[in-house]
Amino acid sequence: MPTSFLGSALRGTFFFIFGLWWSVRYPLKYLRRKADAESQPSYGVRRVEVFEGAVKAFFALAGILVEQFVPAGPHLQLYSPKTHSWMDLTHWHYTTMYLFFLLSGIVDVISHSPLKLPLGLDRLSLSVALFIEGLLFCFRDYSDAGLDHHLHSLLAMAIFAGALCALLEVFHRDHIILETFRTSSFLLQGSWLWQIGFVLSPPWGGPGWDQTDRSNFTFLTMCFCWHYAGALAVLAANSAASHCCNESCQLKFGDIDVELDCGMCIRKGNKSSSGALLPESASDDK
Repeated sequence: MPTSFLGSALRGTFFFIFGLWWSVRYPLKYLRRKADAESQPSYGVRRVEVFEGAVKAFFALAGILVEQFVPAGPHLQLYSPKTHSWMDLTHWHYTTMYLFFLLSGIVDVISHSPLKLPLGLDRLSLSVALFIEGLLFCFRDYSDAGLDHHLHSLLAMAIFAGALCALLEVFHRDHIILETFRTSSFLLQGSWLWQIGFVLSPPWGGPGWDQTDRSNFTFLTMCFCWHYAGALAVLAANSAASHCCNESCQLKFGDIDVELDCGMCIRKGNKSSSGALLPESASDDK
């Protein structure tokens, strides 16, 4: 099953964007909960969850359509009666992966709708989608491409780590350590998919790396560790930026009780009154 650079890069971008978003959102949410331990999930938080689910479902649906209806795609035909063979299982492989992320996005949206699905079902659906992705990469046909197999085995480690984390979040929701670890696995998965594209199908053309050179295996294993170090560095930088944002809001609004909700500063009155969005201009507070 050959790997194209563009396909690998697009899939990597999807995971990396979600990882970047979570690396800002979860520290902000943690700081908000720490400031007010008794606070309940606000309307803004629920809207962000719905937005995340909608974005996930949109990208997954777009991925399905692209895999099926590109000129060389199977166009929803799985088996050819003329040749008595399967129709391009590479595209069906990725279609199946996107299908479960589409279902995960739909569950995210419905979980925060008036239907009130059981708490944790959104994390469970994400865990299932990641387990399916890992399963597909573990048992795809690599033929004699040993380096290809090694690269995707390392990728499967990041995938299963994220899946396990999401599964634990079903029982320990809003746990900052689990959220942070899941975020790092998404950042790692995203950057490593880009690395796979550069190794197996360089964008400048020409053959990929030598599949039989064992030194390539050793170097890429070290490179995988460096990718994870980079993911942790991104997490640390965005967490520090979130802390600075929290502090600046507190300094700007003085003794006003301020809640950070995914990057928005929200003024809260007494416990019985509802919050109102603070004006962007500081002149209204004078």
